[in-house]
Amino acid sequence: MLKFKGLISFSLFVLCFVHLASAQVKDTLLKPIDTIKTTPIRVVRIDSPKKTIDTTKAKYVNPGKVAARKAVLKSLIIPGWGQLYNNQLLNEKLNAKGEKTGHFWQKTYTLSKVGIIYAGFTLLTLSYIDNDKGYKTFLKEAQFRALNKGQTENKSLDRYDDTNVLNNLAIFKRNRQIVIFSYFAVYAVNVVDAYVAARLNYFNIDDSLSMKITPSLMSNPNSMYGFNATPALKVSLRF
Repeated sequence: MLKFKGLISFSLFVLCFVHLASAQVKDTLLKPIDTIKTTPIRVVRIDSPKKTIDTTKAKYVNPGKVAARKAVLKSLIIPGWGQLYNNQLLNEKLNAKGEKTGHFWQKTYTLSKVGIIYAGFTLLTLSYIDNDKGYKTFLKEAQFRALNKGQTENKSLDRYDDTNVLNNLAIFKRNRQIVIFSYFAVYAVNVVDAYVAARLNYFNIDDSLSMKITPSLMSNPNSMYGFNATPALKVSLRF
């Protein structure tokens, strides 16, 4: 009897152990695998597409700026060269329009500026030579009188006293400085004129551009004597 009870107890123990083992196996089979912890995440970099340059579209070049730059450079090297370059541009522009012999006065005006520039330099040079000669004459006389009281070296300057000699010396010296400044002024005007003329050669003026000035009336609510209209001029621009 005791053996029979022990056999039954052993059988129950084995059944419980088998049942626990099978439950453990099912639990491990049904449990999902955590792929986030086990598998590292790879970051994929998506490069933006490179911008392609449209080579078919040509870059705009302002011909007026190019011509003005060349005219200024030529005028800086040799005064008047920029004006000759502008005359060449004018000839090419007229030839392109089929006007080979037109605009005589416009060409003459362009070339005459070269003569004016060199005429100005010539007059300034003559003025500088004259003032420099006078300055040296009075300087020599002033130095002689400073060393020899009451005596005169140049007999043609006897009519001048010591004060007048010094005053004339200062005048001739100032005139020389003014002439030198005028040289730079004429040179600068030569450059500016070449630049402006080169830009105007490419300034578009055609029949579609017009200006009209007509008389008109303008309302004036603050007018005295009860008049609400004021005479005026109306300017109309058409492009």
